[in-house]
Amino acid sequence: MNNGRVIGIDLGTTYSCVAIMEGGKPVIIENSEGARTTPSVVAFSRAGERLVGQLAKRQAVTNPARTIQSIKREMGSNYRVTVDGVAYTPEQISAMVLQKIKADAEAYLGEKVSKAVVTTPAYFNDAQRQATRDAGMIAGLDVLRIINEPTASALAYGLNKLSQHATILVFDLGGGTFDVSILEITDGVFEVKATCGNNRLGGDDFDQCIIDWFKTGFQKKEGIDLSNDLMAIQRLKETAERTKIELSTALVSEVHLPFLTADASGPKHLETSLTRAKFNDLTAHLVEATMGPLQAALEDARLSPDQIEQIILVGGSTRIPAVQDSIRRFFGREPSKAVNPDEAVALGAAIQGSILTGEVREVLLLDVTPLSLGIETAGELFTRIIERNTTIPTSRTMTFTTAEDRQSSVEVHVLQGERELARHNKSLAKFQLSGIPPATHGVPKIEVTFDVDADGIVHVSARDAGSGQKQSVTIHRSAGLNPDEIERMQTEAEQFAKEDRDLKERISAKIQAESMVSESDRIVQNYGDRVDRSYVDRVTHACDLVRSALQPKDPDPATLRSAVAGLDLSLLDLGKAIHLRSRAGSAGAQADEERPEPIELRESGPIQSQGH
Repeated sequence: MNNGRVIGIDLGTTYSCVAIMEGGKPVIIENSEGARTTPSVVAFSRAGERLVGQLAKRQAVTNPARTIQSIKREMGSNYRVTVDGVAYTPEQISAMVLQKIKADAEAYLGEKVSKAVVTTPAYFNDAQRQATRDAGMIAGLDVLRIINEPTASALAYGLNKLSQHATILVFDLGGGTFDVSILEITDGVFEVKATCGNNRLGGDDFDQCIIDWFKTGFQKKEGIDLSNDLMAIQRLKETAERTKIELSTALVSEVHLPFLTADASGPKHLETSLTRAKFNDLTAHLVEATMGPLQAALEDARLSPDQIEQIILVGGSTRIPAVQDSIRRFFGREPSKAVNPDEAVALGAAIQGSILTGEVREVLLLDVTPLSLGIETAGELFTRIIERNTTIPTSRTMTFTTAEDRQSSVEVHVLQGERELARHNKSLAKFQLSGIPPATHGVPKIEVTFDVDADGIVHVSARDAGSGQKQSVTIHRSAGLNPDEIERMQTEAEQFAKEDRDLKERISAKIQAESMVSESDRIVQNYGDRVDRSYVDRVTHACDLVRSALQPKDPDPATLRSAVAGLDLSLLDLGKAIHLRSRAGSAGAQADEERPEPIELRESGPIQSQGH
């Protein structure tokens, strides 16, 4: 057995695919049924037999309650599916699909397979990536790397173009998720510039529009609501998928579903036809929903549409003519047909596997993190430590301090999202850093470090520089986002951007004012008797003005800024006077300037930041 063989797996919402490098080229491995893709479907027969792939999909109509589809949309959540009294997690169901893929690969290669590169949507969060890795472990696979689906597609597209320079956009619309990624290929370096997407948009949603249209028409004609008829709904689902595919090449699809249901008068049949024009009308809102992330990715990459040299289409849903028309109108030119939309992701995963084993040496992949990461700070603000679309792996550190005298512990609240206020973002984890030596507030220096590894998984640590006390956490899937929350956070961030900025400005102004008053009192108390009384009086008067501005329940930021500016000038004059009078005063003033400015975190004693 060659321990270096690594398979590349596209674990899809509706279909999965596996590839391997052979002779320096990635090739698709056919499954035991001779197909190049495997339905991501698991079923349990009434006899207790477990069916996976095409066998599971084939019996779904007669066994809908025991057939599980599109489980990828629930990855990283607390969702459970119960069959025969047994509750299965999304990871367990996904592992069953992976086990079949693993077995098919072993049959093809004639040897055991234990290593894999598995892909996820670019917009999968930390919890969803962890869940994908767990599914691989359950299936008996050592997941060497988790990579983003659009990035894998770019590898498949660019492997034979390593000597060229190109800026490409990957438009990945699959069965359940949607991603846009922009990459720059330069001398074998694949660098992701930006990524955006929606984990709740894909071919399943286009199918659902057709299903709803079928149900509405049938109810109008026959007076029967099919919503609670599981067998009928499964038949409609399969027919909707076939109809969608037909309408990619035909202008009309004829639908004949005999004996769909029955009532007292006898059996009822569904006989109708759906035109491409009507299908486009039913799904126009879904096509339009792809344009927002597309525009956002371009803005994040600081590129205009005409600077994109190639548009790569990935995912079976990009075969929908209305989707291609929308892309054509946006860019003013045809997208590339250089890769197979169904196979490109698996091929790219196989290439990444060969990079990890050293078989391919001339390629370097630089991916990005999809959402900003940071902590909660004073006034419930969200302080970003790693901005979205930062190249990974990466590590960033910010220095914080305490907000209260003799504070011996702080709570670090880790968040993910794009809103300015902590409560509007997703809480990933909270942990305590204890054992901080008691000191005056603002003196301790607490270093908070975020590490994002090559899989996009987050590790956070906090260290007190004075005592060396350290605490760390790896974000686990139980703290992850729900699959649709990332897109909601992105949309809300844009929708409420001005409101958030205004609120952040008010909170920041209040915190700065309170901190300056506290610091001024300390300076006057320690050094006021060393200089002419007029300097002290001016500082005291300026402090009174700031306190007055702080009196209202919701202080006006402009009034606070004006009062703080006056206090800042009087403190500057006092500092100069102290400096001129004595060397000791000079040292004290310098220490004041170096002291961290407070930004408190939460409870058990706040923590504060060294900079804005």
